[in-house]
Amino acid sequence: MQQAQEMAPPMSNKTMIGMLFAMMIMFGVMAFRDPIGEGLDVVFRYIAFDGQYPVLTLVIAGVIMITLSTVVRSLMSNPIEMAKSQQIQSDFNAEFRQARIENNLFKMKKLQEQQPAMMAASMEASTQQMKIMPVTMLLIIPVYAWVYYFLKTGDGAAYFSGVETLLVAMPWGTLDLNSLLMGFLPVWIVIYTLVSLPIGQIENRLIRYIFLKRRLDELDREVKRAEIE
Repeated sequence: MQQAQEMAPPMSNKTMIGMLFAMMIMFGVMAFRDPIGEGLDVVFRYIAFDGQYPVLTLVIAGVIMITLSTVVRSLMSNPIEMAKSQQIQSDFNAEFRQARIENNLFKMKKLQEQQPAMMAASMEASTQQMKIMPVTMLLIIPVYAWVYYFLKTGDGAAYFSGVETLLVAMPWGTLDLNSLLMGFLPVWIVIYTLVSLPIGQIENRLIRYIFLKRRLDELDREVKRAEIE
């Protein structure tokens, strides 16, 4: 483990600055979420439907948020290299598990010698993702601020003024979108996340497929050009 830590690349100053910047964005947006939400309402009011379909609005906002995040990450990173790194790590873990099941001590020793390099590559990939985080948060957190602004109830609310509870019908019963789960987690965030995560996975796979197909087409053209020459 000590050898793996020595080989793993240290967190760069740029990464630390990026994480600090991301935290500043988050706290800044949360501190001014009402004016930020009101400002974004100029654009997002078209998916608010005058508050008639709050769950549908959550779904569309979740799709917009995860799409922006996925596109930005794809433009600022190399999806093909990321997929290749993840596949190598997955194959290594599967091989190590198989060696442990078979009690193949020689193979386990060889794989353990490769672990530091694998951990270093994994740490490098994580560092690259952290560098992208401030940019994605700059797009994502304001969307959260607008959703909070949209679902606000009571006096002065934009869409649900005078409403005490925002009740919606779910397959398992009726829920207040602004009620708290476990004392701190709003119900709307749970719905928002459940919508965003699977869509994000689908979009990630789709973008990787597009990049991979483009790269294969480029290689195919290079091979044909070499054959002609």
